[in-house]
Amino acid sequence: MCCFVGILAFLGPRVALATLWIFGDRVELAFDSWWVPLLGLIFLPWTTLVYALVWQVGGLDNWEILLVVGAVALDVLTYMQRTAAKSVNTAYRRYG
Repeated sequence: MCCFVGILAFLGPRVALATLWIFGDRVELAFDSWWVPLLGLIFLPWTTLVYALVWQVGGLDNWEILLVVGAVALDVLTYMQRTAAKSVNTAYRRYG
């Protein structure tokens, strides 16, 4: 079950962002170039997805900025979960 949650956290926002990018125009409207959302798709998928969804022509309001900051925290937690799983697996092999 834990592996399923980890895989979902890893692939879920990437699939959603890729779908939004291919079948919609929100990503093109939110970002000026194609390489920023591509880097976001690779390294910070939750942040890029939330920014593309909440972006509007006038910029971001306070609540929208708070959502983007929460997405950054979710990206950091996703990377921390992968690092913690690796360290537990290494310790188990060493001592188990």
